[in-house]
Amino acid sequence: MSSSVPVRTYLLAGGGTAGHVNPLLAVADVLRAREPEAQILVLGTREGLEARLVPHRGYELVLVDKVPFPRRPNRDAVVFPGRFRRALRQVREIIRDRHVDVVVGFGGYASAPAYVAARRARIPFVVHEANAKPGLANVLGARRAAAVGVAFEGTPLRHGRVVGMPLRREIVDLDRGALRDEAAAHFGLDPAKPTLLVFGGSLGALRLNMAFEGSWRDVLDAGWQLLHVTGERSELADPAVEGYAMRRYVDRMDLAFALADLIVSRAGAATVSEISALGIPCVYVPYAVGNGEQALNASSAVAAGAARVIPDGQFTPDRVRSEIVPLLQDDEARERMREAAGRVGIRDGAENVVALIDESLAG
Repeated sequence: MSSSVPVRTYLLAGGGTAGHVNPLLAVADVLRAREPEAQILVLGTREGLEARLVPHRGYELVLVDKVPFPRRPNRDAVVFPGRFRRALRQVREIIRDRHVDVVVGFGGYASAPAYVAARRARIPFVVHEANAKPGLANVLGARRAAAVGVAFEGTPLRHGRVVGMPLRREIVDLDRGALRDEAAAHFGLDPAKPTLLVFGGSLGALRLNMAFEGSWRDVLDAGWQLLHVTGERSELADPAVEGYAMRRYVDRMDLAFALADLIVSRAGAATVSEISALGIPCVYVPYAVGNGEQALNASSAVAAGAARVIPDGQFTPDRVRSEIVPLLQDDEARERMREAAGRVGIRDGAENVVALIDESLAG
């Protein structure tokens, strides 16, 4: 780096869940690769997933008290103003003492005080929202942010621009064709046969497991293989037949994606973003609990023709037979989905967020 370029300090705020931490770390990695001398600080809480993941990746974690927004009038609502002021003081001290140049928030408990502290310190802050239905911290932060990036088209955030999801490097750099033979060997499957990948996250998805427990023979009879990631808590019995690879957990999802010709999965924001970025046709079964955010996450891929959706309550063995199996046998339909996924998917989300950061600093 030229000596004429200032050494910057970036404060990346977010955490609690992998949905906040992983995009943050992807952006941190791009910044570190571009500016090895820069200071990259991660603001999080003691309780969140960031307390383990951030130091493991070699970044400095600075702490703020966890202050949940009260959702109803109760004791938490009474003590919230005092707690928030304390968290705000903590972040303002970090910004002052570490000479922070810009704050980048990814949602979660740490982001709200970070946005307010940045505004009071008169430094720019950038907001990134991973979900199609934004969280409260980012809704409030977007009103005053220097720049706002969203992962999905139609996300209702003021000034939001679609930049995609910052993705982990093993997904961004994945060459599916080059890895197909290795992936098939890893799972004990045939690289020459088409493969249906079914997964529901690290804990699995009971609805998906039950549906395929009653329909896996139909998948194999259609001439396909099945790679079924059931989740660590699953008690599903492995039939141990050729062409059906059942795994409780997979630590090489890059290999699973390399082998997949069609996917059936939940619709978490990272899952949808990764599948779209890789251009793989998918049938999403959104998790029914919550505020409907998973169905919204899948909606832009569905609208583009890259994916289909089956509601959780309707996903049964009969629905697999009536909708998934015909899709396995329809090469033209899957090819149209694959082409659409290539158009809607974004692999350079982390670089796009860094461009927003640069823009906010220049402004």
